[in-house]
Amino acid sequence: MIAYCGDIFRQKAIDYGTAWRILRLPSLTDQIYIKANRIRSIQEKGEAMVAEGIVPEFVGIVNYAVMALIQLEIGVANTPEEAALAPEKVREYYDRYIRSAKELMMNKNHDYDEAWRQMRISSITDIILMKIYRVKSIEDHQGNTLVSEGLDANYYDMINYAMFCLIRLLLEKEECQ
Repeated sequence: MIAYCGDIFRQKAIDYGTAWRILRLPSLTDQIYIKANRIRSIQEKGEAMVAEGIVPEFVGIVNYAVMALIQLEIGVANTPEEAALAPEKVREYYDRYIRSAKELMMNKNHDYDEAWRQMRISSITDIILMKIYRVKSIEDHQGNTLVSEGLDANYYDMINYAMFCLIRLLLEKEECQ
């Protein structure tokens, strides 16, 4: 799933460049919200009116969260010229953040004994939405927290929860074949 999400990210970088670099963090958070909200809507209604299912939405959550982590590190671009990143630099950032997310996931999997494998995908979707609301609150407080994790920790969690769902959906698809 990491390779799949990374391929989509790199292909879109070829199609669109790094235009996303002009997005401020709240805009990226809202993009993640749109994806998670659509997933929840499809889960509740039991059908999608647009041909795409929920897999591309979980991929979008992963990739927008990586974009947010990149923006946290290097800042928002204000012009198309500032927004442009070389493809190898984009790949370097993407791979570093995905590697960090995977390391975090492996550590948490050890401590939580892979509880996500027993969770409902709808519950994980709700947790992603909760993380989004937390991020929005932190953003509204200009990034200041009293005792809570910061923005980066929440974006990492969104990546990992979306990956859990992608893995589960892939496994379910394989079991049906």
